[in-house]
Amino acid sequence: MRQGRFSRRLAAALACAGLLALAGCAGSLSNDITDKPPTPKVDMNGRWLLAAADAPPCGMNFTTTDAQAQNGAIQPEGGCPGNFFTARHWSIEAGGLLITNHKDEPLALLNFVGGRFEGKAASGLQITLSRGGLPAN
Repeated sequence: MRQGRFSRRLAAALACAGLLALAGCAGSLSNDITDKPPTPKVDMNGRWLLAAADAPPCGMNFTTTDAQAQNGAIQPEGGCPGNFFTARHWSIEAGGLLITNHKDEPLALLNFVGGRFEGKAASGLQITLSRGGLPAN
């Protein structure tokens, strides 16, 4: 069952990357993501800050749901840029962090760079995800 879920999410991430490439918004979500080094093991549990240009940042609480800490749930605190208020799941796949919404549709596939995740959302919005940040509301 886990293998099927992984395959569906990987297929969704690759489809997302392909759509962004067609839209001219590929950036770090291009099809060469598998050529990048694997994402280092990062403890995703806890509060992270999602930020985008010209938008207020928002807190996102990550929890793990498997023993290997490779996927889990997200609870956005509100006021998130773009459609990240719908973020519900995360997984480490294909060399990056995949964030999906409540329908398991990809919102972003981010690369780990300099102690944080960064990249473009499926909508083309440039985003970063880093530890801590704003106090909880």
